[in-house]
Amino acid sequence: MEEPTHIHEDVPGGVPLKMWTHGVPVEDEAKRQLSNAARLPIVFKHIAAMPDVHLGIGATVGSVIPTVKAIIPAAVGVDIGCGMIACKTTLTAEDLPDNLGPLRSAIERAVPHGRQPGSRDPGAWQKPPGSVNTAWAQLEPEFTELCRDYPKIAKTNHIQHLGTLGTGNHFIEVCLDEQKFVWFMLHSGSRGVGNFIGTMFIELAKQDAMRHQANLPDRDLAYFEEGSRYFGDYVRAVGWAQKFAAINREVMMKRVIEAAKTVIRKNFQSHIEAVNCHHNYVQKERHFGEDVYVTRKGAVSAKAGQLGIIPGSMGARSYIVRGKGNADSFESCSHGAGRVMSRGEAKRRFTLADHRSATEGVECRKDKDVIDETPAAYKDIDAVMEAQRELVDVVHTLKQVVCVKG
Repeated sequence: MEEPTHIHEDVPGGVPLKMWTHGVPVEDEAKRQLSNAARLPIVFKHIAAMPDVHLGIGATVGSVIPTVKAIIPAAVGVDIGCGMIACKTTLTAEDLPDNLGPLRSAIERAVPHGRQPGSRDPGAWQKPPGSVNTAWAQLEPEFTELCRDYPKIAKTNHIQHLGTLGTGNHFIEVCLDEQKFVWFMLHSGSRGVGNFIGTMFIELAKQDAMRHQANLPDRDLAYFEEGSRYFGDYVRAVGWAQKFAAINREVMMKRVIEAAKTVIRKNFQSHIEAVNCHHNYVQKERHFGEDVYVTRKGAVSAKAGQLGIIPGSMGARSYIVRGKGNADSFESCSHGAGRVMSRGEAKRRFTLADHRSATEGVECRKDKDVIDETPAAYKDIDAVMEAQRELVDVVHTLKQVVCVKG
């Protein structure tokens, strides 16, 4: 039997850490953040750290935190339900036009992206199209109920952000797999309304903690316990935001495919294979004989046979994977390569020439505003995949030829 590939670290006063990080760098700050979470009395058995683990705002990115009868809103974060969707088409590389610029432009026109505060924000719909209104109908009844209890949610960008990409590391890509089949893939979450819900409940948890959780190692680790004032409301709201995020990705994918059909002359079918998965979320699951809440912050469910997506950076490969159902990882895997430095450090360290060289052959932005997303700002995806070989099998290897950044 193969020896486990994870690193076991005991945490004084807490549960252990199990880290799938052989061969990849891990910041001391990230370990400290994980250790703080491990000392919470609500954490079940141990915390699992994925190979893309790095310091996060509130909680560590690349962590899997199981909790008993309680949830830590900051561990879920504010980009609730953020995740990936990918679909394989009947197209091959030969069917793509020689000049990929028009394909990239068509996708950029079809999906609002980026952000510019104000009434003409290019990242929001000024007037949502019919497909967005149809999708919103699935979300509106529960949204109306949420707004009845929390009226400020109604003032957020909700339908205006449905079917929109966002900013930062969110992206849309056209990729080729190992057999040169064309895939479309994108990364986004619950946008403005999810951010508001996450931020509001994180603050309510902190206020609650001041009264009931005197010995928290970090205020960001404030949690709601079952039966407490806001627990049920948070479960309802976070569940709705996760649903919004999944539908958001589906709406964008349909628009990307429609846009591609205006540029690619050959008729094609999509969704020959398809995956849509969260990597920032919480849900109730059963592990080691117990029902627990599993929060994956920058981690993907990898139950035995379950498909997932592990994207690389702008110039690196991405992977469609099949879970192995590893019990110690709470049936999880990484959500990507993981940052190896902050956005500020990336902007200080790399030049535009570095970025252009690293993204050679990819039709994408090559301006100074995306240097913080340059491939060298992320861990080596090959090392990340090697470190989690007992968690997933690679089904497809994708390489992007077009990348649209948020």
